[in-house]
Amino acid sequence: MQWIEVSIQTTHAANEAVADIFHSLGAGGVVIEDPLLLNNLISSGNWELCAIPEQENTEIVVVTAYFPDDHELKHRLTAVETEMAAMEARVGPCRFGNTCFRTVSETDWENEWKQYFHVARVTEQLIIKPSWEEYQAGPEDKVIELDPGMAFGTGTHHTTCMCLRRLEKIIEPGMMVYDVGTGSGILSLAAAKFGAEKVTAIDIDETAVKIAKQNVANNGLAKVIEVRKGDLLQAVSEPADVVIANIIADVIISFLPAVPLRLKQNGVFLASGIIAERVDEVIAAAKEQNLLVETIDSQGGWVVIQMRKEE
Repeated sequence: MQWIEVSIQTTHAANEAVADIFHSLGAGGVVIEDPLLLNNLISSGNWELCAIPEQENTEIVVVTAYFPDDHELKHRLTAVETEMAAMEARVGPCRFGNTCFRTVSETDWENEWKQYFHVARVTEQLIIKPSWEEYQAGPEDKVIELDPGMAFGTGTHHTTCMCLRRLEKIIEPGMMVYDVGTGSGILSLAAAKFGAEKVTAIDIDETAVKIAKQNVANNGLAKVIEVRKGDLLQAVSEPADVVIANIIADVIISFLPAVPLRLKQNGVFLASGIIAERVDEVIAAAKEQNLLVETIDSQGGWVVIQMRKEE
């Protein structure tokens, strides 16, 4: 299949809104290239990201979406420009240059990023290992073999890494977990590795569902993790011990009313993918649903919020 890569250069403040426009128009995948985040990763020493030079221009964030080259493409590309113009009318100019387009194949998209993904220790116990590399595990290591393919989630982004650290602390044996917007399935795999008895991984994107299923099978966790195609929490009905959503602030706010209905008493909701500027909005929306904010972790301008359904 051929895909059209659509890239917009924007500001740090507007990158999430641009990504939301792409998501709302049915993008098969969205990538945010944040130079500040990349520089933080390079300087942290936590991940071996190959010989990537430090980024000099840190003011421009590139948001890239992939749309299938089908009969709806023209409508989607027109809608991108319409939505961007409407956003700039509300908040002022927030993009640099013109929208860029490029045709790519699935093979190009699947393999281009592999040079940047290597074995990484992301928590005290958890190791993320790409399927094409070897790693000798220690006695306490919990290793996830991952091939993200065209789905988001390698464990190195701040949002995912903070979620993994939280899961290491809150998951207990026998728990039931919902992972909303699972992407590659990395958070579901981690929850299972930490002892969850039943995990449901949900994503609206068929490609993500396919990749997550393959990653679950590759890690021998098909009896613990069920991957479903669905729209947020509409795909499940039984209350869970933990609900995870590593998405974006607008989507999290939109489905917060459904969260208490899908949580057991004293259950935990982990909300991530939130830029620091949107934290107050998410907290206010959570309080409206009587969710208690327990902890707020931040790293590199991103935030994960741990909430609890009080008894």
